[in-house]
Amino acid sequence: MFSIPLEGPAVEPVSLADMKAYLRVDDDAEDDLITGLIKAARLIVEAVSRRILIAQNWRVMLDRWPQDQTVLLPLSPLLSVESVKVFDASGVSTEVTIDSIESDLSSDPPRLIVRSAPNPGRARNGIAIDVRVGYGDSPDSVPATLRLAIKIVVAHWFENRGDVAGDQVLPAEALALIAPFQRARL
Repeated sequence: MFSIPLEGPAVEPVSLADMKAYLRVDDDAEDDLITGLIKAARLIVEAVSRRILIAQNWRVMLDRWPQDQTVLLPLSPLLSVESVKVFDASGVSTEVTIDSIESDLSSDPPRLIVRSAPNPGRARNGIAIDVRVGYGDSPDSVPATLRLAIKIVVAHWFENRGDVAGDQVLPAEALALIAPFQRARL
């Protein structure tokens, strides 16, 4: 099983204006740098927490259905299942009706229970599940502590450009804010 990003977030969890206010930066000279740091910080907070912050579309590829017909998705939180396709031996896809799949949005990791779906005809990547994941479409839907972790990471990187201070990439304060959201590895 592997995941492919299809469409990134429409906005970042922390706006440029909010980040500049947090950094106490008044001019526009470093807007591009700060914007890039916000995106990088979001990506690293997502990686450490193993959660998607702002709504995004992803494709999860499977070789075959699990024996117990329960797919544990590697992405959370799950907002919706957009489509499920099964490929035959020649690569032609068949759409599985959403009624054939039960999605458990509240479990962690999110689960899909397959009630009835054809088996794939090819040995590799025979199933494509398109999902929408994240806390929501707006920055306000992201937990405040995760937004604060992003601000702390950006501030750390902004103040320590090019400096390597030990082995730790993220400040301890940011890690402490992320810790309650971390998903255990399967």
